Amino acid sequence: MEQIAIEKLPREVGRLRKKLEYIESILSSTLPKSLKKNTANQKCHASYNKSDLAQLFYILMDESILFFDANDERTNRSKMQEFIKTHFTFSGDAGLQTPILEISKQFSEAKGYTYRDRQLLFLDKLIEVLQQRRERIASR
Repeated sequence: MEQIAIEKLPREVGRLRKKLEYIESILSSTLPKSLKKNTANQKCHASYNKSDLAQLFYILMDESILFFDANDERTNRSKMQEFIKTHFTFSGDAGLQTPILEISKQFSEAKGYTYRDRQLLFLDKLIEVLQQRRERIASR
C-alpha cells in the first residue's frame, strides 16, 4: 500500500469513511427486515452535489413553490435549510451519498449574484431536464 502524506490524511480518512458507509448501506439492504434499522429516519438521496441541491431548493423557496413561512423570509430560509439537512443526502465524492451537515454557505451562494454564471448554468440544465420530460409526456 502506498504511503499517504500527513497533510492528505484528513481527506483520505473522510473518503474511507464514505466508502465504509456505502458498504454498510449495501450490506444493510441485503439483511432480513427483522435485522434492519428503523427506516423512519431514512433520508431521501439526491443525485445533485450539495451546491446544486441548495440551488434547487433555493429556487423553489424563492419562487414560493415550497415554503414554511410565507410571511417571514428569515424564518422560512432557516426552516428550509434545517429540512434539507434532516431529510436529504447529496452526491459527494465518488458519487457516494453524503449527509448534509451544513448548507447555509451554499444557500448564500444561491442567493447572491456572485455566482451568477453558476446559477444560470444550473437553471439551463434544469430547464433541459424539464423540457425533455415535457416532450416525453407529449409524445405518448
